[in-house]
Amino acid sequence: MSMLTPAVQRSTLGLHTLEQYEPLIGAAGVERIAAKANRLGTMRVAHISSTFYGGGVTELLTPLTLMMNASGIETDWHLIQGTPGFFGCTKKLHNTLQGERVEFSDAEKTIYEQVVFENAMRLHLEDCDAVIVHDPQPLPLIAHFPDRDMPWLWQCHVDLSSPYAPVWAYLRRFIGQYDAAIFSLPEYGQDLGGGQHFVTPAIDPFSAKNRELSAREIGEFLGNYKIPTDRPLVTQISRFDRWKDPTGVIEAFRKARQQVDCTLVLVGNNASDDPEGGKILEAIQSAADDGIIILSVDDPTLVNALQRSAAVVLQKSLREGFGLTVTEAMWKGAAVIGGNVGGIRHQIKDGWNGFLVDTPDQAADRIVRLLKDARLRRQIGSRARESVRQNFLMSRLLEDWLDLLSRYERRVA
Repeated sequence: MSMLTPAVQRSTLGLHTLEQYEPLIGAAGVERIAAKANRLGTMRVAHISSTFYGGGVTELLTPLTLMMNASGIETDWHLIQGTPGFFGCTKKLHNTLQGERVEFSDAEKTIYEQVVFENAMRLHLEDCDAVIVHDPQPLPLIAHFPDRDMPWLWQCHVDLSSPYAPVWAYLRRFIGQYDAAIFSLPEYGQDLGGGQHFVTPAIDPFSAKNRELSAREIGEFLGNYKIPTDRPLVTQISRFDRWKDPTGVIEAFRKARQQVDCTLVLVGNNASDDPEGGKILEAIQSAADDGIIILSVDDPTLVNALQRSAAVVLQKSLREGFGLTVTEAMWKGAAVIGGNVGGIRHQIKDGWNGFLVDTPDQAADRIVRLLKDARLRRQIGSRARESVRQNFLMSRLLEDWLDLLSRYERRVA
């Protein structure tokens, strides 16, 4: 007999149900996760982030919140609003958490805290059994709910291996008020004096960005954007962000092109809470030439088609909390070259299911090697897909969250 909740059974005609994952994780895996969801009963959870558009947090929360609801966990997703000045401040916080040494002034602190206060006045969380706040943008919210009787958890999705100490000390005033902090990887853990957990991100294999595509569909989408296929495609798909090193990608491509004729396609979008994206896009457009195609679009099926048709997929990040674009490309059996940083190192085993690089010269060398060896591309791609199936699918992320929330079940019962 199925252990799926009535909520799951009612929604079997829709998406984001555990039953969809049975061909990938097996019936026993589905039953195990469903049993954990059932044990949490009628828990109500609220996620709070700064944008519904662009970036890895959105890629995670879109399917996760739907799967939680389909599994019987009533789950809301709230968006905080902000001015351009506010998002300029939070982008600086993001950069300092990843190690940039710039001061966060008193005036910036005032803007940051005032906008978060205004958002707190609009939020009604009294009926929630757990509140999960994502990244630094909404972090100070907790200070405006002194009478809370449910656990508040803060999840940080960025590379926290070496945060800038003065800004980290400022943010810890808020982090210390949470019941626990959640990081993507153990190496991002901090001495917080309280609980901390580690939850690795994952992808939705059934989304428009990751679903199977026919050769005809791939050809149509590449044609719609006038992407030529007469030469091997090399691509990087990520936000226009200096931490993704798009200029380093262009440098590596130009060196590789001296040995193997190919085309570079850079695809990205600007997250609504990232004011630096436009400047980065202008910089790489000015550096482009006839062999480089740059697209600023939000089209998940184009991303899917490119990752499936590219001979090489790059994610040459300088800092990376995890790197979902790496996971997505590996799921499609792509040969991926990633920056030797952060979460990318937890996905790619160098030389086995992809390559890790530190410099444009290394990236160029691996591009040439892969373009010249179709058999190597196929071997690496096959291993890459299997590693994602085993470790980085949304069903596993849902189970991690069910396990984490169960630790607080006694407090919310």
